[in-house]
Amino acid sequence: MKKHMIALDLDGTLLTDDKIISERTKQVLFRAKEEGHILVISTGRPHRASINYYHELGLDTPMVNFNGALIHHPQNRNWDALHTPMPIRTAHKIIDACYDLRVNNILAEVLDDVYIDSFDSKLIGFFDEIEDEAPFVIGNLKQKLEEDPTSILVYPEEEQVQQLRSHLDNYHAEVIEHRKWGAPWNVIEIIKKGMNKAVGLHKIAHYFDIPEDRIIAFGDEDNDLEMIDYAGVGVAMGNAIDELKSIAKHVTATNEEDGIGSFLEEYLKLKVNTPS
Repeated sequence: MKKHMIALDLDGTLLTDDKIISERTKQVLFRAKEEGHILVISTGRPHRASINYYHELGLDTPMVNFNGALIHHPQNRNWDALHTPMPIRTAHKIIDACYDLRVNNILAEVLDDVYIDSFDSKLIGFFDEIEDEAPFVIGNLKQKLEEDPTSILVYPEEEQVQQLRSHLDNYHAEVIEHRKWGAPWNVIEIIKKGMNKAVGLHKIAHYFDIPEDRIIAFGDEDNDLEMIDYAGVGVAMGNAIDELKSIAKHVTATNEEDGIGSFLEEYLKLKVNTPS
């Protein structure tokens, strides 16, 4: 079996609904590593919210964060990292539009620093649930945010989502990309134009000299579309959105049913003794 690169989205894909990696899938991934395949995490999460899973899998590879706005190597500071934030001028225009709509809240992230417009225990509770001591700065974003942000997260009411996305398309389509998080959050994530997970995979695959036909990518949401389309072996989870399933080469079981482990065991012909 030739060496493959295996790209792993986190939420709804590698992680169960309880935000853990199942034992069976973990053992399959360990076996894949032993046989020379390359594991890469490719997520919309920031570095601080994904590094624990990186260490749990014992990885020593580059990682894609912020849906491609940050491509870096956690174990090698000399690796040619790529951080592509959006201009702060654009960010301030988007923040103004959000103020006009009176959305619930707005967050901006500059790498591992988080700026939140107004105190929101529910939203902070969500971040605390997935991150260890996220460094929050709370206050008016127009005043507090002074650097180009890696991403902006907007938390509107459900009935505001379409209006906000239409505004972003009409006024900022040439400079930003925007995605909607899956349920139960109506969060709109905004990053610089041209950034997506496929950009990250292309850079990492070139580094390891892996051709597209030997890239296996797993995903479930609309921020995985470019990655699944780019990979020679694009795999949608059983719980994925219909649009992703329609462009994927394969559909596997859900994130609750060891979808990644089942697919890799069969596709890469791995012999793994895993718990039932």
